Amino acid sequence: QVQLVESGGGLVQAGGSLRLSCAASGDTFRSLVMGWFRQAPGKEREFVASISSSGTNTFYTDSVKGRFTISRDNAKNTVYLQMNSLKPEDTAVYYCAASSLPTVFNVRTSLYNYWGQGTQVTVSS
Repeated sequence: QVQLVESGGGLVQAGGSLRLSCAASGDTFRSLVMGWFRQAPGKEREFVASISSSGTNTFYTDSVKGRFTISRDNAKNTVYLQMNSLKPEDTAVYYCAASSLPTVFNVRTSLYNYWGQGTQVTVSS
């Protein structure tokens, strides 16, 4: 069993930055693909970014490429999402997720085994 706890959300003006963190429990973290998803009010949860178990490979949805960076520290059992040049349309609850499937191209929520509780990100215009 893996427990995920997100932190780092908040209110920021457009053009600003935030860094989200997701701390994982257990000793299987380094074998899991990690992903970030987000869900805006009235919308479905959507894929944002993922990172391979070693951290070598990453994958992003087009709308965040060049602005967001996913990274991980396996020694600390933590995955990060650095978000720069934030836009009002980035406003959502952001979720951390873990998948046992060994590919970063896990963009569907059904491919992830474990989820955090989410952290709110609000970008004002």
